[in-house]
Amino acid sequence: MVDQFKEIINSGQLVLVDFFATWCVPCQRMHPVLEQLKEQVGDNIRILKLDVDKNQSLSATYRVQSVPTLMLFRNGEVLWRQSGALGLNELSAVVRQYQ
Repeated sequence: MVDQFKEIINSGQLVLVDFFATWCVPCQRMHPVLEQLKEQVGDNIRILKLDVDKNQSLSATYRVQSVPTLMLFRNGEVLWRQSGALGLNELSAVVRQYQ
């Protein structure tokens, strides 16, 4: 998974990563927001969901200490990160800044 993750975030495409946990209620609220965002922006962004409990090494590498943590990558660079759930309008505004 680590190699595949690095390959994806090192692409020139904008990648939104949702570090989440299945037991996290705010994380569960983010799922429909991410689906709506994908409908809005289509193929302009790739959205990955990473379970922190199943991907502990990646979570540690990116210092994820709370969930949900959202991060935007392009060419392997972290463009933006935030912990906590966001609404669709807030998240759309962030993504538009980097498109």
